[in-house]
Amino acid sequence: MKWNNKLDENKNRLSTGKKWMVVSLAGLLFIAPVVGSGIPLNGHSISSVASAAAASSVTKLSEEPITSGAMLTKYKYTTTRSGKQATALADVIRVDLQNPYVKMDVMNGQDGQFTTKQSTGGMAKETGAVAAVNGDYFNTSADGAPIGGQVTDGQLLSTPSDIKGMYSFAVTEGGKPIIDEFAFDGTVTAQDGASFPLAGINKTSYNPESSGSSYSHVNAMYMYTSAWKSTTRPKDSSTTPTEVLVQNGVITQISDLGGFKDMTVPKDGYILRTHGAAADFVNNHLAVGQTIQTNYMLNSKTMGQSVDPSDLQMMIGGHTILVNNGQAAAYSRDVSSIGGYRARTALGYSKDQRYAYIIAAQKNDESSGMSLGELQSFMVNIGVWKGLNLDGGGSTTMVSRPLGEEDTELTFDTEYGKEQRSVVNGLGVYTSAPKGELKGLKISGSENLLIGQQASFQLKGYDTYYNPVDTSSLTPTWKSSNGNVKVSGQTITGVTPGTSKITAVSGKTSTSMDVKVLGADDLNALSVATTTAPLQAGTTVSVPVTATTKDGQQISVPDSALKWEFIGFSGSVQNGKLTVKSVNPNAKVGYAIARYNGFSTAVVLSAAGEDMWENFENVSYPVQFTSNSSQVSGTAAITQGSGDHANSKVLQMTYDMTAGTGKMYAYAELNGQAGKTIAAPATSMSIDVMGDHSLNWARAELKDNNGKTVYVDLAKTIDWDGWKTINVDLSDKGIAFPAQLKRVYVVNVEEGQDERAKTGQVAFDNIKFTMPSESSEAGLPTGKVIMTIGQKSFTANGQKKSMETAPVIKGDSTYIPIKYVLDTFGGQASWDPANQRITIKRGGKVMDLKVGSKDYILNGKRKGADVAPYISQGRTLVPLRLVSEQLGLNVKWEQNTKTVTIES
Repeated sequence: MKWNNKLDENKNRLSTGKKWMVVSLAGLLFIAPVVGSGIPLNGHSISSVASAAAASSVTKLSEEPITSGAMLTKYKYTTTRSGKQATALADVIRVDLQNPYVKMDVMNGQDGQFTTKQSTGGMAKETGAVAAVNGDYFNTSADGAPIGGQVTDGQLLSTPSDIKGMYSFAVTEGGKPIIDEFAFDGTVTAQDGASFPLAGINKTSYNPESSGSSYSHVNAMYMYTSAWKSTTRPKDSSTTPTEVLVQNGVITQISDLGGFKDMTVPKDGYILRTHGAAADFVNNHLAVGQTIQTNYMLNSKTMGQSVDPSDLQMMIGGHTILVNNGQAAAYSRDVSSIGGYRARTALGYSKDQRYAYIIAAQKNDESSGMSLGELQSFMVNIGVWKGLNLDGGGSTTMVSRPLGEEDTELTFDTEYGKEQRSVVNGLGVYTSAPKGELKGLKISGSENLLIGQQASFQLKGYDTYYNPVDTSSLTPTWKSSNGNVKVSGQTITGVTPGTSKITAVSGKTSTSMDVKVLGADDLNALSVATTTAPLQAGTTVSVPVTATTKDGQQISVPDSALKWEFIGFSGSVQNGKLTVKSVNPNAKVGYAIARYNGFSTAVVLSAAGEDMWENFENVSYPVQFTSNSSQVSGTAAITQGSGDHANSKVLQMTYDMTAGTGKMYAYAELNGQAGKTIAAPATSMSIDVMGDHSLNWARAELKDNNGKTVYVDLAKTIDWDGWKTINVDLSDKGIAFPAQLKRVYVVNVEEGQDERAKTGQVAFDNIKFTMPSESSEAGLPTGKVIMTIGQKSFTANGQKKSMETAPVIKGDSTYIPIKYVLDTFGGQASWDPANQRITIKRGGKVMDLKVGSKDYILNGKRKGADVAPYISQGRTLVPLRLVSEQLGLNVKWEQNTKTVTIES
């Protein structure tokens, strides 16, 4: 390709409507050796052959057109890991490269510019893409430009870096896909005929791997076009540059040593940035007013052929090759920095070169992610003939336009939930199909409802090219196949658990959709906003309830769907507020139990609520910063707060992990090694945390009375800025009190480390505990119970007593009637014969067990056990160890005497 004074006429089509995405794995690329180089990494040699994935299977779950020539297919991948079955979900967009109405193109950062970042969804919206996925690797500490080459809308915007084993995906003007490793070859020719090599276009500074230089820009000349948004060219380019401004093929300015200050590249030209020998060439051969010519080509490293960038529709850089000739290929580059089971992004094409595959493996609550070997296996299974790895991990994001809809939406949750990482570029799918005839209708609305939940459903249409059609003029009638839902106009209300077929009829056309009303078996948790409250008449607290489904969806539960039971007091719940009317005589603990279709959660009421354990206003003990690594630095101090906490003192911590490697911790340590004492048993913890959106992990560390270290997750991902109150359930941690809170801290784990910020500032305030000495655990009896298998007599605190049913052993578990344990250690049990359910209440814990079910509910959370309650001779027997330990009791087994000792 030649860049001359006809720049505007030829290829000045720098796409201004496209955006890019950023992937952080790139930060490790510059220190990882090429496979087969013989260089050990962390003391281990790197295998040059891709490891074979375990025996696996792929199941197609669904398929839906996005537009003419683009189909979204969802798959389930099943494999075996360490002897256990594992499943992952993957989404694949298949693009027909022979379809004249669809094309793939690369989206850039904001306003089509390099050095800017944006989410995949944001880029798709800005450029009008009907589907998109995150793109190339980039160096997160540099300027925000892709590492690989890039062609957008037929224009070469970035050239491949001199880094070995990095493959690219391209599509020619004739619609043929190419996956290859490319090099760049360019020349700048002065008016006097002298020439100098052009090292690249729009490149950030980096460490080349084959040029013999430690720095990319030493003695080199680079071109920067108007796609480069920053007013400065690359950071840390090692030497002081001289820059040349070329407009319409004519040199208009030559800078002093140091380059142009704060200059944006004009749209009618480019800037040559030169260093060392290249700067000498400028001084000796270039002058303002002279013409200049630039020629360049891409060279295939595998085929040894030149490729004119003007012959390409698009090109995007990637990482290692994954599939070649329909088989898993040896990795072309060390992959240790991108290992583990992660979300992953890949590209490939079919053997006949007709179809391109845009692939995203999910890592979220529904999917376990994939290893690179598993990704290879999956790609081969779905028909990929040749494929490469794109940037993955937390950056993996796919958006697509559902059939009949106008806008794209997340195709699946990312590793960070709904959070979309900002990246430097992405790959978009675009349609140019004309308006077609109405082809079909579909119903748009939630496929899942809770009992009592209302949702609005709409009729959407699509044409013969699968693009949306305006259906506002249609007035459909709606009906349901059964009584699981109630229909009123376009509003559907859940009535009873089960599946109903919703049908919309418009004229002679109708369409249907299954809507499931969720029951207790579909839930994993039921949480109430307020878990503790004062047990006194007149108390009013807010108690909205949220259901978490088994697929991770969170839904507000309508008041009408909840049945409340009050124990120890009389009260009511109206409009999401619990009011205590009167307290029963001698009641020390009260329970407000809410059930959704039998699934329970509870508010525990007692003499006092939360205790302000530390607000950092009058701290008398030392606070210091520590880390697991000498390369991690930071500060921890009590200081005046900011934002919502500007009027109070807070514990503030700064950290810098940029010099460290591996799993890194930044600790704010309380009172040296001793920590600060939590005097009485705590059932929950509340803490205000000022986030820095670093995506790091926030935790607290406790040491209990038995010397056991207990780690408490505050947030698996710090994905917010500013202050946020976090509530943590401690009731299932098994903490022996009194305990010490030793430190609060931030973790940057090794897997996907380059995707998280290594510097930041967080703060902590208002640490509160619900303390049993002041709440629900107060006054619970202590003692000892000894039972013998097969005997109805037992001793409680030394006194001999009898029970109606003797303890029995079934399998490897001991079963007893729980009543006799609660009589000694406090608590209540109630039996619901209609639902075969026993509810146990002790202190701050409410536990539901169901006959024949290994699942049980503890304080609103579904948990699994190895054994289930059963009925024997008309009595319900429960697994002793399971129930006792969940209630905070200690159980010991004596084999010789077949006795069980229970203590508190």
